[in-house]
Amino acid sequence: MSEQGAVLRVDPHVHSDGSYDGHDPVELVLEHAADIGLDGVVVTDHDAIEESLHAAEIADEYGLVGIPGVEVSTAAGHLLAIGVTECPPRGLPFEETVERVRDDGGVAVVPHPFQRSRHGVRKRNLGECDGIEVYNSMVFTGYRNRRARTFAARGEYPMLGASDAHSIRHVGRAYTEITLPSVDSETSPETIDASTVVEAIRAGDTDLRGRRTPIHRSTRQYAKGSLRKATYHLTAALPYVTPRPASLGNS
Repeated sequence: MSEQGAVLRVDPHVHSDGSYDGHDPVELVLEHAADIGLDGVVVTDHDAIEESLHAAEIADEYGLVGIPGVEVSTAAGHLLAIGVTECPPRGLPFEETVERVRDDGGVAVVPHPFQRSRHGVRKRNLGECDGIEVYNSMVFTGYRNRRARTFAARGEYPMLGASDAHSIRHVGRAYTEITLPSVDSETSPETIDASTVVEAIRAGDTDLRGRRTPIHRSTRQYAKGSLRKATYHLTAALPYVTPRPASLGNS
């Protein structure tokens, strides 16, 4: 065993077609992640965990560590629940959602904090949690990432980087290197248990890698996502219409 232990390259904030604003099935997401040299991705669809559970179950077929998750809408803003097996109810207070995530064996990580246009948790509402996403590749400028990193450093929160990808071409543009001191460096990612990775995140054994997505792409993704969200909630309110993510098409 090496002194450092195993180091996994994981993108902890990726959307599939299980999100109203996602594009690709989890099989394609996993295949692409393996192709570009990642050791894992966490599929974090909006308030839906089914596709993420499926991704975690089949991740070993792609040589990846399988970690389920979800991006849940709390009353204060979005929260990444990483390593959970159930999706917390949307709309609960921030603190209660964090507790539910922990009770389910996961870690609660705040994505894109302070960004009101993206339902980021505001500073005054950001209480106890298990980590802060301090590098999100989809931000328009570096200011938001720098502000998040400064806040996390002052509060001694574990720091994570992520792509926030909604299509496979953005997966891995930012990711987190997670060190597992108790795991041999030669261990294959697909044999590592998700709980080991979760505990390493909780302990702050993380480092950041990546680059921002070009602004024209992030702007287009944001605009398309806003339109799909509006359409999704409109159809959900109509009688006799089954709301479906636009990316799923007709069946």
